[in-house]
Amino acid sequence: MSRTQPPLRAAVVGTGHRARLFTHALATRPAYRVAALCDPSPTRMAFHNRLLAEAGAPPAAQWDPGRFTEMLEREDISEVVVTTVDSAHDHYIVPALRAGCRVVTEKPMTVDATRCARILDAVRTTDGSLTVAFNYRFDPVHATVRRLLAEGAVGEVLSVHFEWLLDVRHGADYFRRWHRDKRHSGGLLVHKAGHHFDLVNWWLGDEPAEVFGYGRLGFYGRAAGERHGLRRPYIRAHRAPEAADDPFALHLAADDTLRALYLDAEGDDGYVRDRNVFDDAVTIDDDMAVLVRYARGATMTYHLTAYSPWEGYRVMVNGSAGRLELEVEESRWQPPVPAGAGGGGAGHGERAAAHAGGVRLTLRPLWQPPAELPVRAAHEAHGGADPRMLAALFGPAPGPAPAPDGPGPAPDGCTPAPDARHPDAPYPAPTAGARDGALALAVGLAADQACATGRPVAVRDVVPSLWSR
Repeated sequence: MSRTQPPLRAAVVGTGHRARLFTHALATRPAYRVAALCDPSPTRMAFHNRLLAEAGAPPAAQWDPGRFTEMLEREDISEVVVTTVDSAHDHYIVPALRAGCRVVTEKPMTVDATRCARILDAVRTTDGSLTVAFNYRFDPVHATVRRLLAEGAVGEVLSVHFEWLLDVRHGADYFRRWHRDKRHSGGLLVHKAGHHFDLVNWWLGDEPAEVFGYGRLGFYGRAAGERHGLRRPYIRAHRAPEAADDPFALHLAADDTLRALYLDAEGDDGYVRDRNVFDDAVTIDDDMAVLVRYARGATMTYHLTAYSPWEGYRVMVNGSAGRLELEVEESRWQPPVPAGAGGGGAGHGERAAAHAGGVRLTLRPLWQPPAELPVRAAHEAHGGADPRMLAALFGPAPGPAPAPDGPGPAPDGCTPAPDARHPDAPYPAPTAGARDGALALAVGLAADQACATGRPVAVRDVVPSLWSR
């Protein structure tokens, strides 16, 4: 940007906990100015204006969501970041694209096929720019996996096994807040597993074709909580004596940020952030198994557990020339104390957990001894992904740049398979567009439909707008 060129005027829509990342990123880059905040809660917007002040940036105008399109024009907005409740994403993405704005949305892109079709249509008719913030693509370890597979380290990829475990601190949090209502979040196969479905789509350079799945609510919710002897009789944790020593409770007043963003804002919009996870009003699953067949023939078995003693994931990629294994321990265990007292960031990967474990990447070629591959592992900032994603979206931040990704060329003895590379480029850019967002969504929607019908579901039948022109 030249010295005479004014900064791009950005709006952050939805000013909750995750939005802080984007507010701070824009405030610390001279090429941008956060000109507007849009949220039903003046209290939350005031919190974000304090973040801007701390970064030395001018305050942003505060707007009600009902005046969003007016805000775009009046504030001369060119960049929009959407971090609202998932089911509302399209309400802001579509008019922003039609107004000529560049849009970045938190994942998932949306929660159902109808909303997805609206977004895809807006992208096509405006030729607009929409980026889905799949930050896991920017984790250096995940970039290493992508590079190894593209270079043929395991030959032709034939199958993938992916197990993701949310521990009883992080996993429980989805059952306290708006995510517990499937109408708002699409369920964990959309909201959380969409990260993982996108990651495998990107790793393989392929598109999902058919999906089958099973899911159930077996740990959280009233019935399961009573069956397992875990439920305590309170509606929300705040000021509830029964929640005082409940390890599944969240104490908003004990965390300065959560108190300011949610407890102090309850009078604005009535949103309660600390509900009992063993309550009646839970409509999402906590244990899900999925089978995916990809267009070029590879398959993936996937399992998401939201109530594990430890948090992390295991990925095994089987190919014609060997096997690649990744294991990440983001928390080895959780102590049985109620959440709060500054622990919220660690629970969602923004800070490293106190009991974080190791990262191991092992290549097992055919007819050769296994090799432990060097990886640059981090547990804070979602494995180091957040700063890299922000640099890709908005340019470098002041200060030292993140270390380069990946281990370089494929290990000795690994010959690239003829069709192991993405058809367009050896290393597709990590940034995800509208089609990527729709494909990740489609796997979750198809799996949910399969859970309901007991039959495999074709991705084309779930989101036909992906292939319409």
